[in-house]
Amino acid sequence: MSGSRVYSLSRRSDREAGLSWGGVGRPHMAGRRGPGPRVSTPADHALHELMVLSKALFDTLDEGEILRLAMDHIAAAGRYSAEAGYLRVDGDLVPSARNGRIHALAVERRVRELAGQDGPVTVSGRPWGWALGLRGLEGLHGYLVVTSRSQPTEAERSLLLTLIRHTAAALSVAFAHRRRQEDVLALHRLRGERTALQRQLISVVAELGYQRAVHALMADVAASGGGEEAITRALHGLTGLPAVVEDRFGRLRSWTGPNRPDPYPEPDPVRQDEMLHAVAREAGPARMKDRLITLIRPHGKILGVLALVDPRDEADEHTVLAMEQAATALAPELAHLRNLAEVELRLHRELVDDLLAGTDEASAYARSEAVGHDLHRSHYVVVVQWSNRTADDSFAQTVGRAASNVGMRSLLTRRSDHVVLVADDRPHARALYEALARETGSRSGAIGVSAPCDCLDDIPHRYQEAQRALEVRRYSCERYGTTFFDELGLYRILGPGNDYQELETFVHEWLGQLIDYDSRHHTAMVETLSRYFDCGGNYDETAESLAIHRSTLRYRLQRIRDISGKDLVNVEDRLNLQVATRVWKIVLGGPG
Repeated sequence: MSGSRVYSLSRRSDREAGLSWGGVGRPHMAGRRGPGPRVSTPADHALHELMVLSKALFDTLDEGEILRLAMDHIAAAGRYSAEAGYLRVDGDLVPSARNGRIHALAVERRVRELAGQDGPVTVSGRPWGWALGLRGLEGLHGYLVVTSRSQPTEAERSLLLTLIRHTAAALSVAFAHRRRQEDVLALHRLRGERTALQRQLISVVAELGYQRAVHALMADVAASGGGEEAITRALHGLTGLPAVVEDRFGRLRSWTGPNRPDPYPEPDPVRQDEMLHAVAREAGPARMKDRLITLIRPHGKILGVLALVDPRDEADEHTVLAMEQAATALAPELAHLRNLAEVELRLHRELVDDLLAGTDEASAYARSEAVGHDLHRSHYVVVVQWSNRTADDSFAQTVGRAASNVGMRSLLTRRSDHVVLVADDRPHARALYEALARETGSRSGAIGVSAPCDCLDDIPHRYQEAQRALEVRRYSCERYGTTFFDELGLYRILGPGNDYQELETFVHEWLGQLIDYDSRHHTAMVETLSRYFDCGGNYDETAESLAIHRSTLRYRLQRIRDISGKDLVNVEDRLNLQVATRVWKIVLGGPG
């Protein structure tokens, strides 16, 4: 115990005790013989001091304190000095703080040279020096370097060895105690690590069990044939959050859970594409505002979007796991539906291609019934072209989806620069165009619609009509929108390929002065003339359509004669003016 006890290990000289050394540990009286009371000898005193020292050595468990005690009380074994002491720590010899400094380096070098063996040590001024190993059952614990001013006697050597053995034994006990404490600490640490590993293992097992349970549930639901509705119901049941499936364009396919928006918001094509790219960059589900979103994309192709509505940010790792398993289960479901749609679309295209080229009615009727379309009704051919989209499969699907959204039942195919629909009803004047503008995010498109077709043999001709209507729209001032062939009027007789510059020249030849006059005076002479012809020259109908008085109409017609120099009574002038006003209105974008 360091510093806690002080031991008095004084040593009296032989002369003071009146004793001399006769042998190893065997003292005898000097100058007296015969029986009498026993007198204490130096050997007795030395043994007593060694016993006191031994007790002190074994009372402490501090290795450094044991070495210090041995060095401080080396004189208990004889006329010795402790030159140096070393403890073995982690395989190396560490010098004691009690070591002398004068010969420290030379002594330490010599001790290391001995490599665990005992041996002589040379110290200046000391005739005798020895390095003694402090050994236990476990091996070397250290060294004690002892010097003397004279050669030790056998008795002193014996006492010195006894001290060395006691010191080594005390060090063995201290080392064993320290190892035991280290072992206890190591055992405690290992037990703690084992407990942590057991808890981790339990957590992993539980997590794996949950994963297997979710995987099995989703697999069973997918195999049940309930489709995506069943999968979203299962996901909602596992997470407690509304589960939503949208197509890649952001349109709702299924919603399970409360608070479904009604009507469901129309997606913005640009924002939808940005969202898809942002989610695709994430390794797992990504948070977008109040939703946790993952993509359904087998083989890298995005088929749809799975989302959980989570405004309170309650989703944890179990929610993410359930969502990923649901997305995995949805992938083959949506892929199957897509494959069916592609097969159906291919059948539609083949049928429409044959109808546009001309085919026999019996085959066409049978094939249309196979794809669920009734060709016996009156049909219209619709041609769609968008300046910012090529007429590929993606755009064809967009057109088909937009037509379906506005209630058009149709068959569809595509050509190099446009998409063709064969619809069983007359399209609304603006519905299809507006739907496609929303789908594409652009209004730069044109649609041509044929006259009604009551016979399959007429479809090729109606296709040409729709193309003609599209062409008129594309070359008019208002290039974007929908044009119906049966509303072209006189322009229907103008064949494809006519030079629009010539048409413009013709219009200005007959109406140029009136157009210039209207422009300078902000009047409506050309419009008045056009309405007059549209009403068959009837004054009352013309005045009513223009919301002016009959006398005002007469005045305007007279001014038209004066300005243009044309005679409305002349048949030739009248015909040319009427054609010019019709071309002005339809082709050049005149009012009306």
